[in-house]
Amino acid sequence: MIHRIKNKLAELAGFKGPDSLATDGGGFFSGPLVVNDDVTATPGNQGGTTEVTVGKPGDDILDASLADGNDGVGKANMIEAATTFKGSWELFLENGGVSAMHLILLPKINQALMFDATVWKISKIKLPGPPCRHVEGTNEEDCFAHSVLMDIDTGKLRTLRLKYDTWCSSGGLDINGRLVSTGGYNNGSDTVRILDLCDTCDWKEYPGALANGRWYATQVTLGDGKFMVFGGRDFPTYEFVPPEGKKNTHQDVVDFKFLVETHDPVENNLYPFVYLSTDGNVFIFANNRSVLLNPNTHNIIHEFPVLPNGARNYPASGSACLLPIILKPNEDRRVIPAEILICGGAPHDAYEKADLQRPKVFLPGSSDCARLDFTKRNSKWKILNMPSARLLGDMAVLPTGDVLIVNGAKTGSAGWDDAREPNLNPVLYKFKTDGTGSKFTVLNPSNIPRMYHSSFAVLPDAKVLIAGSNTNPGYLDDALFPTEVRVEKFSPHYLDPNLAMFRQEIIAEKSNNQLKYGQKFTVQIRGNGVIDQQKLQVTMYSPPFVTHGICMNQRLIQLGILEFNKDVAPNTNDIVLQAPMNGNIAQPGYYMLFVNYNGVPCLRSMWVQILP
Repeated sequence: MIHRIKNKLAELAGFKGPDSLATDGGGFFSGPLVVNDDVTATPGNQGGTTEVTVGKPGDDILDASLADGNDGVGKANMIEAATTFKGSWELFLENGGVSAMHLILLPKINQALMFDATVWKISKIKLPGPPCRHVEGTNEEDCFAHSVLMDIDTGKLRTLRLKYDTWCSSGGLDINGRLVSTGGYNNGSDTVRILDLCDTCDWKEYPGALANGRWYATQVTLGDGKFMVFGGRDFPTYEFVPPEGKKNTHQDVVDFKFLVETHDPVENNLYPFVYLSTDGNVFIFANNRSVLLNPNTHNIIHEFPVLPNGARNYPASGSACLLPIILKPNEDRRVIPAEILICGGAPHDAYEKADLQRPKVFLPGSSDCARLDFTKRNSKWKILNMPSARLLGDMAVLPTGDVLIVNGAKTGSAGWDDAREPNLNPVLYKFKTDGTGSKFTVLNPSNIPRMYHSSFAVLPDAKVLIAGSNTNPGYLDDALFPTEVRVEKFSPHYLDPNLAMFRQEIIAEKSNNQLKYGQKFTVQIRGNGVIDQQKLQVTMYSPPFVTHGICMNQRLIQLGILEFNKDVAPNTNDIVLQAPMNGNIAQPGYYMLFVNYNGVPCLRSMWVQILP
């Protein structure tokens, strides 16, 4: 039986499980919550009017600052070294083999997985030999590779074999660091794929594992490590991803009316932004509306105010990220704030004008960002102005907690040849916990347009890998924006050569790399000079599955420092930390642990695994 979701009264449970929702004051809301708590509100705008906070583009100096110390989202009490460095670009690989529509950094093996679609039967790299892929319904054999593993240090490529089409699919890492990929196009739309971590591993594919086709869907990891997958073209539903080798039936599908309600004539609600809240509920944003869903009861327990100024999801294609989750030493708060940042997008009719109308009209993209703490029932959107319009962009949460907004265009829409005016300049978003005093800084541009189907990955050395861009249905070299297979690396502001003396080295063999929830663990660092504990910051970052401006499961957690033991050896110090308290704060699995000093990340992160 298909479950029908209704907006109804929901009783709020304890903080470790879904349905927890804080009040504006940061406390714990323990009474019943009616979704439409404003009887005068129009549908889709429950919870009050939008609060607007306008921020100005940042100045050219990324100066030393002490962030707001309030409990909330943002860097707390973090001192940063001054720099005027606007970043630098390097061409890492001339030919990555495939145009990276999808990209994720895999743990332990330190390789970036890049893959495209199989539908075009072509790429820039061939399989090393048989068997080739048989093209269903034809006599054709496709001997091109559509998926590669790339060594992030050397650029060496290893081809992988795909049989079922991954076009516009979704994914995430499981507790053991394996990629679990869902959906795609045509014969791949109901497929689950798994890629293990080894030098010879290849795709394992399970067609028919999903009950509904998941094309342009979003996958999210829950606090127990299970996956949910939301939406997809023609399927306003969701389902839990079955265990390896198992198949869902239509009884496993949940009908999700919210995705019907947010569907414009030209969609604008595909690839919804979906994040696990720190209270165990799931936050879903589609088009311009957002709700909090209990994944156990299937009840919508709250709807937030409408976000104005256009649509944000595919094909309007803004981008989003979860802002850093800040934990205190000896954390004891019942609700840990969690806040989404959404930037860019396009008018509701942008796709219609750019794709369906002749001559094409490319409407300006959105030039604003918006923040919302979805753990508070009375939250309102805080809106800030970006330095320029952007759609088709990506948002990378950096090891320091700052956000890098990169890639994309200034006008048009997602779709084939539907955007113009590449936005070549990345923008750094530096913020405080309450959203005031936040600022944007324009960084140095790339010379490679990264339009539709661009992607990124944050690397262990704190650089950002940039790849992809294909506005063409195939691999074209003579188009206005040629199919892009070049791979770049971007060095953000904190990699200013003048700040190199602040970079610490993690001594992995003297550090704990397997963590248990709530328990103490130690990280040992080595560096020059005397270390001031007040200038230390330790963060954990989960590598996201990136496609179409969506960074599925991207999560950065700032850990509370319990002890700082100086000089345990020459120029060597121990940091004693507390692991996150539960899986709703940090889902089980692999994270990159960074130690930042004076706002400068360590030489290389360390992989840690959180176990249930």
